[in-house]
Amino acid sequence: MVHMTSRVLTIGFDLDMTLIDSRPGIHACYQALSARTGTYIDADLTITRLGPPLAEELVNWFPAEEVEAVADLYREMYPTHAIAPTPAMAGAREAIAAVREAGGRAIVVTAKYEPNAKLHLSHLGIEPDAVIGGLWAEGKAEALREYDAGVYVGDHTGDVRGARAANALSVAVATGPCDVDELREAGADVVLTDLTEFASWLAGHTKAPL
Repeated sequence: MVHMTSRVLTIGFDLDMTLIDSRPGIHACYQALSARTGTYIDADLTITRLGPPLAEELVNWFPAEEVEAVADLYREMYPTHAIAPTPAMAGAREAIAAVREAGGRAIVVTAKYEPNAKLHLSHLGIEPDAVIGGLWAEGKAEALREYDAGVYVGDHTGDVRGARAANALSVAVATGPCDVDELREAGADVVLTDLTEFASWLAGHTKAPL
């Protein structure tokens, strides 16, 4: 018999535009990819719609039959061009620390290619308890359920859908392509301006009766 009182608080976080401002790195990588392939890519436009899987962006610039190969090339080029320019979002380190201070586990669940996601976190000195890549929107529920995450924090309506599919509380931050109204309309339980507000929200959440 499982006693719910023994349940460890596990909180999942998205990566791009939630924990890291991936726009400078992704912009640089798309510019390098454009130069390498000789195909025009509007890097300024691509970074306004981060969140969905890479293939969903590449299909705007390459024939469908080339997308898989180009995606492999992009992922191969990514560490060289995208890791160093990418900073942590305001409040990101403090958010992970707040989960630990509450006795919980912090995991990262992202659509990003997992090895590159880990490179970002390592470069920034952010050390979650687990990193699970390659999952988008409702697909994120797979990892959230596996790790028994009760909360999922993200910046995109797809993250809200992932949290709801996992029966986790959806905490949204308006730091990505979706504004406060979009996140609320998608069904977010909590909407924060950014992660600097997370620690105080978590303190109230963990004190609330279950």
